This record gives sequence, C-alpha cells and structure tokens, in this order.
Amino acid sequence: MASRIDRKQVVDTALRLLNDVGLDGLTLRRIAKELNVQAPALYWHFKNKQELLDEMATEIFRRMTAPFLAGSCVPDALGVTWQDAMRLTCSALRRELLGYRDGGKVFSGTRMTDAGYAPLLDAILRRFTDAGFTLPDAVRAWWTAYNYTIGVVIEEQSIYPEPGAPEQRRPEKRDPAYDVDDRERRIGATHPLAARAGRVLFDDLDAGFEQGLRMIVAGAAATLAPGAGG
Repeated sequence: MASRIDRKQVVDTALRLLNDVGLDGLTLRRIAKELNVQAPALYWHFKNKQELLDEMATEIFRRMTAPFLAGSCVPDALGVTWQDAMRLTCSALRRELLGYRDGGKVFSGTRMTDAGYAPLLDAILRRFTDAGFTLPDAVRAWWTAYNYTIGVVIEEQSIYPEPGAPEQRRPEKRDPAYDVDDRERRIGATHPLAARAGRVLFDDLDAGFEQGLRMIVAGAAATLAPGAGG
C-alpha cells in the first residue's frame, strides 16, 4: 500500500523542522511524527537520511534559483559580465542557505536529485566562455567561488546558529564562544594580532564575505582570464 504522504510533503516538513531542531536533531522518526504517520511511511520516498538530505539540498537550490529562472531568458537575470554572474549567484546562494539552520552543512556534500541546476549553471559558465575563458578555467573559477560560499556559510552558522537573513542578526544571538572581548582578554597579552583578528573575523560577516568574493573574482581575472599572466 502506498504512503498517503508525498515526497514534497516530506521535504517541506523536513526543511521546516530543520529550523527548529538543526541537522543533528532532524531524524526520519521526528519528521514522521510531525506528519502524523509511522516512520516506515517515509521509506516509500527516501531509503535513508542521506537521500532525504540530497532532496532537501535540491529543494533549497530550486527555491534559490526560482527568481533567476523566472521569465524567458536566464542569462539576462545574471547581469552583463562574468564578474556579475559570480557575485550575484554566490551572494544569492549564501543568503538562501542562511535562511535554514545548518543550511551550509545540509548543502555541503549532497547531490542534486534532478537536472534543475543545469540552466543556471550553463548560463553562468556561458558568461565566462563568452568573455574568452576556456571551459575548464570557467568551471574552476566558478567551483572555487561556490566552495568558498558554502564554507563561509558553515562558519557563519556556527557563529549565529539561528536561521535568518544577515540583516536580522543581533549581537546577543551570537554563540558565546565567539565573544571577541573575551577572546582579547584571554590571548591579547601574548598574541595581540590573533586577538585583534577576532573582530575582523566575527564582527562584520557581510563585509568579510564580500571582500573574500572580490578577492576570488580578482584572482580569476588575474590568473585565468584571457591575457592573464597565469
């Protein structure tokens, strides 16, 4: 007998519960309880938690790309240059993942369950190749920026565990382990530069992300773009 719940219900419920319990607390049993079904009913749709995480990551990506895919022309939604495409998509990915507790960890290491990622990826890479990049160099430039973004989000979500847009952050919501005043008291006398680095690393996460992304864009231009020194 087939389950009375469908795959989308399971994923939507899992993403909603993720914000309440985090990745470690998200279990198939807990999702089943939320859906008022027995846990075996979920196995009609997902063999294990990893399959569910793959679909959750795919759904997060669908939600992120919906604005880009709206309308008739994906590339027009990405701006004019490859630099614009890289900055715009990485910023959108970061913002989307920050909206889910442990969103970076959910996204990291998972596999897309359909080819919905292809139109946007193709449009991004075409920005590069139209500018003269070889396809391998275009892929490496994008892959570097993409992995940078995922890594930054994972670190950010250890500092601010509660999900939400960057502008919704409040200092009192920061994990106490990242108290920069306490850090300076503990190590400032013996390691002053390391102590002061805490304020750079943890006080303005938006500025840090944007600066890092600009560095990657500049690095791609200097080493991979046509005519670059190599």
